Amino acid sequence: MNEKPLWRPSRGRIARSQMSAFMRWTNDRFSRADADYDSLWRWSIDSPEQFWRSVWEFCGVIGEPGEEVLADCDAMPGARWFPQARLNYAENLLARRDDADALVFWGEDKVRARVSHADLHAAVAVTAAALRALGIGRGDRIAAYLPNLPATIVIMLAAASIGAVFSSASPDFGVQGVVDRFGQIEPAVLFAADGYYYNGKRIDNLAKIGEIARCMPSLRRTVIVPYVSRGGGALGSIPGGCWLGEFLAAHAAVRELAFERLPFDHPLFILYSSGTTGVPKCIVHGAGGVLLQHLKEHRLHCDLRAGERLFYFTTCGWMMWNWLASGLASGATLLLYDGSPFVGRGSILFDCAQAEGMTHFGTSAKFIDAIAKVGLMPARTHDLSALRAILSTGSPLAPEGFDYVYREVKRDVQLASISGGTDLISCFVLGCPILPVWRGEIQCRGLGMAVEVFDETGRPVRGRKGELVCVKPFPTMPVGFWNDPDGRRYRAAYFEKYPGVWCHGDYIEITRHGGIVIHGRSDATLNPGGVRIGTAEIYRQVERLDEIVESLVIGQQWERDVRVVLFVKLREGRVLDEALIERIRRTIRENATPRHVPAKILQVADIPRTRSGKIVELAVRNVVHGEPVKNIEALANPQALEDFRDRPELQS
Repeated sequence: MNEKPLWRPSRGRIARSQMSAFMRWTNDRFSRADADYDSLWRWSIDSPEQFWRSVWEFCGVIGEPGEEVLADCDAMPGARWFPQARLNYAENLLARRDDADALVFWGEDKVRARVSHADLHAAVAVTAAALRALGIGRGDRIAAYLPNLPATIVIMLAAASIGAVFSSASPDFGVQGVVDRFGQIEPAVLFAADGYYYNGKRIDNLAKIGEIARCMPSLRRTVIVPYVSRGGGALGSIPGGCWLGEFLAAHAAVRELAFERLPFDHPLFILYSSGTTGVPKCIVHGAGGVLLQHLKEHRLHCDLRAGERLFYFTTCGWMMWNWLASGLASGATLLLYDGSPFVGRGSILFDCAQAEGMTHFGTSAKFIDAIAKVGLMPARTHDLSALRAILSTGSPLAPEGFDYVYREVKRDVQLASISGGTDLISCFVLGCPILPVWRGEIQCRGLGMAVEVFDETGRPVRGRKGELVCVKPFPTMPVGFWNDPDGRRYRAAYFEKYPGVWCHGDYIEITRHGGIVIHGRSDATLNPGGVRIGTAEIYRQVERLDEIVESLVIGQQWERDVRVVLFVKLREGRVLDEALIERIRRTIRENATPRHVPAKILQVADIPRTRSGKIVELAVRNVVHGEPVKNIEALANPQALEDFRDRPELQS
């Protein structure tokens, strides 16, 4: 049992936080000295109309909110937020027009760029004019097959300013993966980079772009963004192809930017499910919900302020890119990075943190685990004095990851493990600047998010593991799925298990501190002998062993029951011998329970994962059981699956 938190904010830090300012501003009852986060959270879900209007006003949203905050409040899905509102997402992100940095870009160790708020506004105006001249307007789709470049932010904001719908994929996706996504939404324009850099290598993408464009007859133009070249070469193999400079040339003198004021639920982004169970779902998110939810998370939960420097290691194929982009609405500088996080000596992200005065460092649990394994000690090698918060998502951050951050990265920092997903383009559970950080725990449930834990019968439980559910509507519930006119697929995705309640698919518990521990995906939960075991409980024990780089565990159907099978990727030169197998089993048995101990432990060369870095337990389970893996293009390393197929150790 953890008797002391790893970090506790000082009284001064609590008093200066925007969370405390919001508590004082929004309601007299929260101005008392004994007011706490839990009472604020309870008010936010019991009085959603008051809470979300307060967020709008406190954060200074540009637009007209209208009289009504929530219509059909008992419908889930079906509730409508700010039904009379009119706003524009881009207008809110482009409110600053000064010469301070809006975007700072590092492309590995090869490219550097800076864009001021004034120059960003000007670039968006030119790009929006070019789109309008092509006949692009409200509801048209703009697709981006781009790295995490300043140009990607510009194109997204230009699309949003005129009411077009933006959708992106990272340039490492294969042709079929891109067509599976963009082909469904029939974009009018495709923006794509000529290539990208990864781990020091230059990778050309023009041939792939040509194949993609030929598969999408809806395209009016394919615009090539020069990144690994100067541009200007022939593009005859790309239907409708032109270079970005050519596309913008006729509008270079444009300075005025008119923003389309649109309904709260007007489509802003289309994101894609990353699973491997079929063609990706096209998830449509509305502009008002995204803006309001991200402002709440940035300003209140991350305490992000104008002029601070927000970083998240992400590609444009992950919702954290959209989350990062919204930081402009808080007046922050976005620190953009594209490429491998392990370039050179493996410390490039901390080089960036030091050089750019990073205040918020966003990354994944896997990155934290990886740098711990190689012994990186940024606290000794880098000046991280500006850093106030470290954010981690993508998978559960193990307690040992918390220990490492406070021991080797920075002692006085808010470590905010966060969790939500593409489905809500935001977080259900996340950090709070006025709460302590307890080892292995996410700090709190998000304001306005009525998160509970349900058991198998649909009853709420506390101090026990169960399903993460949200029992009341929230503003970033999807507008719907693309090509799902009656909403059947949308309802089936989230509301089938518990009617009228959002079931997210995470296996969690709420702790005695009010924090949250995520034990893995509930659809990957192991069930040997009828006992439910979260996969994260096993990963935590296995990956503390120095020999193991990472692991993946599944439940295999075996003799009318389920047996636990563990796959491990070892450090180079290590072999899975009987001694190591016994150490793994002993570690699990002593630190978890005998039921957690795998029946089989096997070595593999690599662990398959999605392009956003999540391991794919269900895909491996399908391979082991001889079942097909659909949507193979969702994987960053699909060849890794072959190591799991037809293993003699797993045959009857």
